[in-house]
Amino acid sequence: MKFGVITFPGSNCDHDAYWAARHTAQQQAVMLWHESHDLQNCDVIVVPGGFSYGDYLRTGAIAKFSPVMEAGW
Repeated sequence: MKFGVITFPGSNCDHDAYWAARHTAQQQAVMLWHESHDLQNCDVIVVPGGFSYGDYLRTGAIAKFSPVMEAGW
């Protein structure tokens, strides 16, 4: 199973999710930049929870409009 972990500007826990997929679950994993249109044939997509510095810069709202969010539909 291949995991894809989406990274947004200011996201938090994306590297932790990648590490968990690779080392704990021992599965293939890739980091996916939020501007990408390609999900790289991932079976599972992880959207990390939380944003560094809270959501003061509205990263959560910006994430809604990122190309990667529409790539799988």
